[in-house]
Amino acid sequence: MVSSRQSSQSHSTPLTRRGRRALIFLLALVAAYVLATYIVLPFAWSHYEHQKGLQDLPMVTRTAQGIPGDPINIGLVGSREDIAFAMQAIGWSPADPVTLRSSIDIVGSVILDRPYKDAPVSPLFLAGHREEMAFENQDGASADQRHHVRLWQVMDKGAEGRPVWLGSATFDKGVGVSHYTGQVTHHIAADIDAERDDLSASLAAAHMVVTTYQVSGVGPTLFGRNGEGDSYYTDGEIRVMVLTQRGAINPQPPVDLPNPPAIELKDELWRSIRLATE
Repeated sequence: MVSSRQSSQSHSTPLTRRGRRALIFLLALVAAYVLATYIVLPFAWSHYEHQKGLQDLPMVTRTAQGIPGDPINIGLVGSREDIAFAMQAIGWSPADPVTLRSSIDIVGSVILDRPYKDAPVSPLFLAGHREEMAFENQDGASADQRHHVRLWQVMDKGAEGRPVWLGSATFDKGVGVSHYTGQVTHHIAADIDAERDDLSASLAAAHMVVTTYQVSGVGPTLFGRNGEGDSYYTDGEIRVMVLTQRGAINPQPPVDLPNPPAIELKDELWRSIRLATE
């Protein structure tokens, strides 16, 4: 006769094997997810074919305290003078430096609901460097709400043989308190792609752009947080615009260089996700 102990062991062996196979399958599934999410897809979605010198640069700014700030979403190709002409053409003003006087003026603008079209922007840093240029376009009666962009020159000569700048374009939806530091600051609207696209469209409509194309930025992000604790979402692409020189008018629509097929697929997936979450 088979003892009860032997009978129990014989019945437990198949269950143990099934459990082991299930565990192996689960581990393989997790490994495949990690491989696809953190290695394969980011690699497939990274593209710098039009401006290869941007490949190794950080794509998120930092605050003075080292906290990750606003992501990079704009690129401009041209000299400092070219940028100044282009931004003037669309009615944007250079931001004043941050001083005691300008800080008092911006508070007065918000409280008294009066214009301050050159209001300062808080400093952000890219690769350890503070923004070199900043422009804004007031939205409303005061500096409470505004469109603005910070710019850093990252290359003296890019693929076009001209300086290349990276920028962070966002919309300030109102003044409040930083979620991280408690300081009084502006809070940005979450849809930073809309601000990127609006700025790009404005420059093109003003005939300041010769060519446009995309390169990879921070990557697709649904639940990002900037240096003030504000949420943002983005498809992770940088819209690069090759500007005309010294404000010359380009009578033709800008040439829009195509993306690789993998990027087109990613953008379609992103649009589907956006629609599903709205």
